[in-house]
Amino acid sequence: MKEKVVLAYSGGLDTTAIIPWLKENYDYEVICCCIDCGQEEELDGLEERAKLSGASKLYIEDITDEFCDDYIVPCVQAGAVYENKYLLGTSMARPGIAKRLVEVARKEGATAICHGATGKGNDQIRFELGIKALAPDLKIIAAWRDDKWNMDSREAEIEYCKAHGIDLPFSADSSYSRDRNLWHISHEGLELEDPANEPNYDHLLVLGVSPEKAPDEGEYVTMTFEGGVPKSVNGKEMKVSDIIRELNRLGGKHGIGIVDIVENRVVGMKSRGVYETPGGTILMEAHQQLEELILDRDTMTVKKDMGNKFAQIVYEGKWFTPLREAVQAFVESTQKYVTGEVKFKLYKGNIIKAGTTSPYSLYSESLASFTTGDLYDHHDAEGFITLFGLPLKVRAMKMAEIEKNK
Repeated sequence: MKEKVVLAYSGGLDTTAIIPWLKENYDYEVICCCIDCGQEEELDGLEERAKLSGASKLYIEDITDEFCDDYIVPCVQAGAVYENKYLLGTSMARPGIAKRLVEVARKEGATAICHGATGKGNDQIRFELGIKALAPDLKIIAAWRDDKWNMDSREAEIEYCKAHGIDLPFSADSSYSRDRNLWHISHEGLELEDPANEPNYDHLLVLGVSPEKAPDEGEYVTMTFEGGVPKSVNGKEMKVSDIIRELNRLGGKHGIGIVDIVENRVVGMKSRGVYETPGGTILMEAHQQLEELILDRDTMTVKKDMGNKFAQIVYEGKWFTPLREAVQAFVESTQKYVTGEVKFKLYKGNIIKAGTTSPYSLYSESLASFTTGDLYDHHDAEGFITLFGLPLKVRAMKMAEIEKNK
């Protein structure tokens, strides 16, 4: 009886070519596993394609709600943004995919998991760290790093498939390299490979329009949160995945969430890409606006540091680690009172505040106003400033004394 391998299968050219390659070079029974994170890609005919290519079985696993509830929400609550711009769309999905691949491998009694991530990218790290953490006994096959893999172009993969009796409707035409899920879509390649080039947004954008092509009239949106979790949009309560879908629609319409980034990959190189995250950008901003009212100064300061650390952990594929659990536990403790309503206007790529309320708001109009009240006497600031500035004054006096004695 042949050993089984579970292949992370998208239905694209790379993973289609890997099926006969695994059979030819490893003599495995190939079990394909297509994991849906809300990418809305066409799944019709996928089973026929996988089996035509030599797979014995195809799993189509929808983890969209798990992706939203268990991975997106913690990142939103943490305010996790990598290098100040990237909202972790691809990074957040990988641990959920790795987890489901392991579950299918256990169910099938497989001895290995194979992925088609390239040897230059971050995804190979994220997939493999997830698998190692959850199933250290399983073998991992990274086709593009394997000595037996000798295909270095789409043309070569197409010819390989044809040589194995697989005539599929793939072309060698150049196009952007994209990764899509419910949270975002990333674009790499073509003119984006040179940072000196402006992106061709008319050709590139999928989820929305550029700010220039957005409506000339803004649109007001209201959201509510309970305990840091989004609950409704414009008065309609929905599960998180549906909230993101609705925000994607609204954000795409108004040119929200388009960023052009040169980021530092884990493997040491810089890469340039354009990310569309319309709904995610709105959700992150709305959550932050609510936190501004509720969290005290010291907690906000530490939480910002923890958010940066959480982003690094997720970006590097270290989701299934004690450190991620510890940082997430801190973040969750800050979300207990992040409850309230946020209103804002979407207008040509901008999210403009239009009012925020919370029963747990720490904002006090009487304290913040210029009038003197019972809780705050302006004269109290004098003693505070004297003590707060004492180290600066002492140092200045000492430096003046040293200068005088030269």
